[in-house]
Amino acid sequence: MKQNINLPNCNQLAEKFSVKFPDLGVDDQNLLFWDEDVQFFKRGSVIYKEGDFAKGCFFLFSGILKVFKTGIEGKEQIIRFAKEGDLIGFRSVLSHERFCTSAKVIEDAVVCFIPSNVLTKLIQENSNFALQLMKVTCAELGEANSYITDIAQKTVRERLAEVLVQLEDTFGLNEEGTLKISLTREELANMVGTATESVIRLLSEFKSDKLIELNGRKIKILNSESLRKTGGLI
Repeated sequence: MKQNINLPNCNQLAEKFSVKFPDLGVDDQNLLFWDEDVQFFKRGSVIYKEGDFAKGCFFLFSGILKVFKTGIEGKEQIIRFAKEGDLIGFRSVLSHERFCTSAKVIEDAVVCFIPSNVLTKLIQENSNFALQLMKVTCAELGEANSYITDIAQKTVRERLAEVLVQLEDTFGLNEEGTLKISLTREELANMVGTATESVIRLLSEFKSDKLIELNGRKIKILNSESLRKTGGLI
């Protein structure tokens, strides 16, 4: 849903894109963003849905998205979060498949759509970019493998501690020490792979153990080292 705000131009998009994909020439940047299709999305907006035909991928200029699959009775399983500079949906484009996940905005976002033919042409013409994209894919698969292992071998308490650590590492803390990303208890449960009630109970236990402080949806990390130990990370 488009809003009356200042959207980034071609040069601004290319500059942000080059942080993660640095080996782009001027022609490559023009190919990607000369006819840019940029939109502003409010929290709760859906960028794409599981099962949609993948006509292209999406470059996240700013904001945060959650990427998730829908399971039994519509329950979400959050796969990962996308933050500024990330490219999402490209694997479905390359495999000529429908999207296997959905993406929803959890913090207001500016997103640029990149058509499938543009992405394919860039991969064919720029081997360095193709290699960088392969590395991103491998990293995402590695995260998925780790998640599967955690689900099988760690307790819910350990998984929740690990998720909080990951959120701190990925998004950082505000000046007051709270996580920069604000999630509902249900979203945390969907990350951990458990019931919302279990997350509420465990957060209360973490608070009693003086690992965290709670203020509504805001979570303040009090003892990062102990939280890492609880999550089996050290």
